[in-house]
Amino acid sequence: MKHLFLFISMIVLSLSLTARADEAPGVSLLSNSDFKTDDGTGKPAGWPIKDGITWEQEGDLRFLRFTSPEAGKMVMAYRQIPVPASRPEALEVHVRARANDVKPGAKAWNDARVMIQWKDAKGKVLKQMPPAPAFKGTTNGWVDKRVYFAIPAKAAVLEIMPCLFNAASGTLDIATLEVLPSTADKLPAPPPMVPSEPIAVATPVPTQLKVVGNELRTLDGKSVWLQGLCLDSMQWNAVGEKILISLPVAIEQWHANVIRLPVVEEFWFGWGKWQGKDREGKNYRKIVDDAIAAANSRGAYLVIDLHRFGAPTPKHVAFWKDVAIRYKDHPGVVFELFNEPHDISWKVWRDGGNIKEGDNDDVGVKENNEAMDEDNTPGIQALVDVIRQQGAKNLIIAGGLNWSYNLQGILKGFDLKDHDGGYGIMYSTHVYPWKKDWQKNFIDVAAKYPIFVGEVGCPEKWEDFKFIPEGERYEELGPSCTWPNDMLATIQKYKLNWTGFSFHPKCGPMVISDWDYTPTAYWGVYVKRALAGEQFTAQKLR
Repeated sequence: MKHLFLFISMIVLSLSLTARADEAPGVSLLSNSDFKTDDGTGKPAGWPIKDGITWEQEGDLRFLRFTSPEAGKMVMAYRQIPVPASRPEALEVHVRARANDVKPGAKAWNDARVMIQWKDAKGKVLKQMPPAPAFKGTTNGWVDKRVYFAIPAKAAVLEIMPCLFNAASGTLDIATLEVLPSTADKLPAPPPMVPSEPIAVATPVPTQLKVVGNELRTLDGKSVWLQGLCLDSMQWNAVGEKILISLPVAIEQWHANVIRLPVVEEFWFGWGKWQGKDREGKNYRKIVDDAIAAANSRGAYLVIDLHRFGAPTPKHVAFWKDVAIRYKDHPGVVFELFNEPHDISWKVWRDGGNIKEGDNDDVGVKENNEAMDEDNTPGIQALVDVIRQQGAKNLIIAGGLNWSYNLQGILKGFDLKDHDGGYGIMYSTHVYPWKKDWQKNFIDVAAKYPIFVGEVGCPEKWEDFKFIPEGERYEELGPSCTWPNDMLATIQKYKLNWTGFSFHPKCGPMVISDWDYTPTAYWGVYVKRALAGEQFTAQKLR
């Protein structure tokens, strides 16, 4: 009976603590924010006590102490808070803490901090990461830090994780950890968006391309077939990885006449969390400028690929406005609007709207877990429009649905409309061995429009791509695999423009196996032979 009374008391206590998670001014959404409430068993209610964490007391003050038992050891407490139903304009995280001899570990951010992240209703981590109050060294007693941030549209849960984040040594004491409703006027100013100026076009440059029927031609009528490589890394690294070293190799040794360069708006505007002193993106843009000049001076075109997934957002409209100003009518620069749209209808793909509107015309295996930022999208046509509104006539590339594989809607009335004077729109498909029905997904479209196979590649083995369900693995990979031969033969038969994925030794499927640019036996050797002019014969279509 005694145990039953204790159990009921704990339930009542838990409910009373949860009831504090409302939106009353000054009331924390995080229960037991001052660590004073006992759960009835000698532990702070709601707070897990694990190795390296103790519940301490100094006079009337109660606090959690995080102690590093060894260099590089993670010591962390974890809490979750549901997003309030009425969603305040902003949230405030207030932490009162003191640090003693906190020395960073292997990375600069391996210190004492309160990590904060959002998850959506399906448990996916959202890209919008609130700032983390952090501590190093020894503080002068107790110090207060406050951070303010907005609630993303798709957020369902806020995770709070005070910790010693793999620090080399030290202790962190936390006496208060509150999550408080706040107002929009407390939010930090948005990051600066320093606009571009048009750059001077270096010479020599390739001849301007335009769409004529289902092919690309120069302005004087000569047909051009783009064949090249995708140089990855600037989508995850604000300074790239060997971009300006790899580019001459791709053109001079592998005979590429086009380079696809994935970039992201976050680095372009200097908003990257780890972008260092490049807070306006000027260094990042300069690398893109240099890559363009390096490609063009060797007679090759450069495709700027906005390497995002899902559906465009207003910040992507801002990105293309700026890029269009910078490279307006640059004959050696092609604009690829959005890397891989997926999980929306064709109408929303083109015209914008709520991403859940209408029938989801998208089918196919899920290729990553990146959650969409917003419920509404301006649509792909809006990206075309903003480019042309800047007076830029550059050739444009637009990817279809199913992670850019499915182009069927283009023949069903959902083609994009170019503006007078524009050099046209080419449609992009991404083809891998987990994609089938080539004929209806891109070959039929190639009879009417020019096609850009912006990503195409074959893995060495399915174990490297475990996210592909077994029922979607349409090929037997390995030495006997005929997919590379058949894919390249199809590209050649229909004169599809293409860039082999990926000219980076750690971004699969890999064209190269190392930074000596050794072609991979399962894919790279085929790509290099095709770029050198060897003709392939298909055994079958997929």
